[in-house]
Amino acid sequence: MPAPGPGGRATHVWTPARSAAGRHSPWLIATIISISAFMEVLDTAIANVSLRHIAGSMAASYDQATWVLTSYLIANAVVIPMSSWLSNVFGRKRYYMASVALFTISSLCCGLAPSLTFLIAARVAQGIGGGGLAPVTQAMLIDTFPPASRGKAMSVYGFTVILAPMLGPLLGGLITDRYSWHWIFLINVPVGLLSLSLVEAFVDEPKLLVEERLARWARGIRFDLLGALLIALGLGFLEVMTDRGVQDGWFSSPTIRISALISGVCIVSFVLWELFAREPLLEMRLFKHRNFAVGTLIIMVIGVILFGTTQFVPQFTQQVLGYTATQAGLALTLGGMITLVTMPLAGMLTGRFRPRTLMAAAFGVIAISLYMMSHFTLSVTFAHIAYARAWQSGGIPFLFVPLISAAYVGVPPDRTGNAAAMIGVGRNLGGSIGIAMVQALLARREQFHQVRMVSGLQPLNPIYEHAVRTLSHAFATRGAAPAAALHMATGEIYAMMQRQALMMSFEDVFRALMLFVLVISPILLLLKRGPTEHRSGAEAAGEAIG
Repeated sequence: MPAPGPGGRATHVWTPARSAAGRHSPWLIATIISISAFMEVLDTAIANVSLRHIAGSMAASYDQATWVLTSYLIANAVVIPMSSWLSNVFGRKRYYMASVALFTISSLCCGLAPSLTFLIAARVAQGIGGGGLAPVTQAMLIDTFPPASRGKAMSVYGFTVILAPMLGPLLGGLITDRYSWHWIFLINVPVGLLSLSLVEAFVDEPKLLVEERLARWARGIRFDLLGALLIALGLGFLEVMTDRGVQDGWFSSPTIRISALISGVCIVSFVLWELFAREPLLEMRLFKHRNFAVGTLIIMVIGVILFGTTQFVPQFTQQVLGYTATQAGLALTLGGMITLVTMPLAGMLTGRFRPRTLMAAAFGVIAISLYMMSHFTLSVTFAHIAYARAWQSGGIPFLFVPLISAAYVGVPPDRTGNAAAMIGVGRNLGGSIGIAMVQALLARREQFHQVRMVSGLQPLNPIYEHAVRTLSHAFATRGAAPAAALHMATGEIYAMMQRQALMMSFEDVFRALMLFVLVISPILLLLKRGPTEHRSGAEAAGEAIG
């Protein structure tokens, strides 16, 4: 219940009444509930490097195999907004365990899938099971830890949303290259079973939440069906548009145009409906809390940077430098190791420094890493790529951990589940937008550089003529006929031009991401100071968060 605060204002005091720890250590609970959330986030990235293998074994095209990713993201996006309502109605622990069980069973089905259609259906079920894990995990942590300890607690949760996407390509590449793509799904089964047993044994369902659930059932369960349909259609078609945009030629494709129209209409209608609904699916009024509104926007920015570059760096190493899937994943490994070190450090410093101070420094470090990436060349070394990625990986924890702590300033304790679901939606939207943005920009810049460079490939250009003569002579000395040598020389020069144009396009995208980070960083000035900053231990533990 709200308690009077300074100046007579009502504040929401944290108490352990909603804690999932019970008689156990909160840190034990934080570790346990992060296992399945890590597994779920990992699955958003682990299949990326295996699509060619999946397509080959299923006698399908690569374009058809991309629905293995798209179907999971759509199901995930649809379920996240409903996770708060589902956990409130059926019980937080019960819903969490049901989600883990569905995720585990569907992972087994994915690994044993006999056809692409069956695999896509199993991925839909996997996305439904995994959609609620991250929001419920986050809500449990917020309810279990007092404000003074949330920074450290969020560093544990941060491993799931930051480290998992970084390790995904590496694990996917290693497993696929050494064993079979089936095992990228089958490894979830023992992890899921371990998570279920630990949650059942140690995670508590607080008495207060049970009483609230029984009272809700006594009043009669009301489900915001229209809101659910609107957000499901809106986010579902948005995922189709962002994930399929590059392959289908964006708005030149009727599918993309229709998806964009349906998505825009449904999302706008959903926001308007939720503002006036008696029992909204998502509490849009939470955005009246400035920190929560700004925090949700910044979490989208983190999604753009994290998911965009996590997918983009391996793509660069494979397409331009010819790395294997395993080598591309290894390029991200150093960054993952840096994250292991900086994540707990970010948790410790969050309680000692103002969140926006840490986040400003993080934006600066991330901008430096993207500046390094924007200067990659065709001769860039593996060490240079790993070093630049390490800078980015070291900065993101100092952005994510204090942000999650600051975002809940002013959010009532009984709305943490709803807030977590909305932040989850923001993270997924940011990730989808980031991936779509870098791919669209890459395609456009590649066309631009090719057109510009092709204009120089003509006989009046002495440099071009010299290159043709040199290469023709080289091929002729190897036994090629004069006409064939000329044809081979021209093809070689064109291939070199395409590779150089692609390289320059990647540089442009990294540069654009760097400018995006610098332009968006002043939004940190809108964050309000939390009540636990500059307070310690026992004082901050019972302090209000609103």
